[in-house]
This record gives sequence, C-alpha cells and structure tokens, in this order.
Amino acid sequence: MLTLDHSPVGSSPAVLGGTLVFEGTRVPAQTLLDYRADGFSLDKFLAFFPSVRREDAELFLSVAAAASEAEPGSYTILV
Repeated sequence: MLTLDHSPVGSSPAVLGGTLVFEGTRVPAQTLLDYRADGFSLDKFLAFFPSVRREDAELFLSVAAAASEAEPGSYTILV
C-alpha cells in the first residue's frame, strides 16, 4: 500500500476543464505517462515541462505503478 503526504496531481473545473494536472501547473498528468510510453526519460519530460517538480513527477509515477500492479494494464488514479 502507498500512503501519500500530499497528492502530486489534482483537478479543478477551472483548469483545463477538470483534467488531472500536476499541482500548480497546467500540465496534464497523462502527458507524463504518454511521454514515458513513447520512450522519453523523466529528465527529458522535465526539460519539456519545467513547471513540473521532479518530486511530484516521481511520486505520480510511483502511484501509477502501484495502480498498474493492482490492476495490470490500468493507470486509473484516484485522487
């Protein structure tokens, strides 16, 4: 089980229509998953999206991996 002190992502109807984004940014969390699936490193993603904090990206990837282990093939993130 993974316990979070804070969520690295959130959503608000006022930001990209409620799309799940990294906190304090307008960068959709799904973008990180897409970049990783396309073979980009975390460093390259962070270079493209400097408003995303490394700690938040790493935590989100941990949550996504835990969710995927619980249900293989799934990246459903509950916030």
